[in-house]
Amino acid sequence: MPEVRAEFRVPTKDLKDDLPFFTKKLGFRLDEIFPADDPSVAVISGHGLRLRLDREASEQPGTIRILTDDPQEFAEGEIDLVAPNGSKIEIRELDPPLESPVTQHSFVVRRLKDQAPWVIGRAGMHYRDLIPDRLGGSIIASHIRIPDAGPVPDMVHYHTVGFQLIYCYKGWVRLVYEDQGPEFILGAGDCVIQPPQIRHRVLESSENLQVIEIGVPAEHITTIDHDMELPNGNYNPDRDFSGQKFCHHKVAEAVWKPWRIEGFSHRETGINDATQGVASVQVAKYSGGPTVTTKHNTDILFTFVMEGTMTLEGESQEAKPLEPGDAFVIPPGMSTSYSACSEDLELLEVSLPGVFETK
Repeated sequence: MPEVRAEFRVPTKDLKDDLPFFTKKLGFRLDEIFPADDPSVAVISGHGLRLRLDREASEQPGTIRILTDDPQEFAEGEIDLVAPNGSKIEIRELDPPLESPVTQHSFVVRRLKDQAPWVIGRAGMHYRDLIPDRLGGSIIASHIRIPDAGPVPDMVHYHTVGFQLIYCYKGWVRLVYEDQGPEFILGAGDCVIQPPQIRHRVLESSENLQVIEIGVPAEHITTIDHDMELPNGNYNPDRDFSGQKFCHHKVAEAVWKPWRIEGFSHRETGINDATQGVASVQVAKYSGGPTVTTKHNTDILFTFVMEGTMTLEGESQEAKPLEPGDAFVIPPGMSTSYSACSEDLELLEVSLPGVFETK
């Protein structure tokens, strides 16, 4: 393979002003300069970037972002600068702490029949937003599908996230995770959590794969890891990822018990323990008899209707008939009841935090 080198061109009016700023103030090094008698071009490099300062460049100066683990020790503590050539310089933290917005509570009902648009997202997957207002940015819930069977054009990556769930709704998907052994099949009814920054990759899917993905907060960064290959040869199921452990719940091994709401049974996924109480994920199904009016005190309570039908009744709200593919969010302190439940009703419920009271 031939050697290839790339550089980004920026304009300069006078190298005598720009070079000291970029080399002394910002820590770039000078690699090339010409012509010798009256320099009009200088190539500098540093911080993973190569710049060509060119007096003949006609484009406008842009913005250069420099990321460092200690912005106060870089460029004498200045974080917003302007170079002599007009380029804006932003000094920012390399790994800023994850910030979770305060939840803006609202009663949300999202129906599949309302035909919310499916958007083409990462790796060609189709996304349907289940919480349009995202509760002020505190959570994103997506109904994701891959229509065609076969390999998925994904790469090894990780998410800077507080909590993330992948629940296989229909079909199957082949996945692989860092330190969790060989690749495996996640089938309908199974789920995993992806702890913060665990490397993983989607390899293959069945036809008409559908999953429910929950992410907290709504906006979080996905980073590609170009160096790690998966599986990585390690098996460490108890590894701690920022206070959470990888959890793989299999429906075939589920134990059904009475649920928090009368008239329902549920299977516990183990996610509350794996996240040390950050979140709980349960699957509930109607077991017969009358249901009761309840209210809860958790911050976020999201529910997705997987099978069957029901009517959601809430105080000061019009009754909402629901069917498979519908989703809803009940804010804390709001009285609701699940009525007209069909015998095959099955719900996916996600709560943050994982432990809360139902009255």
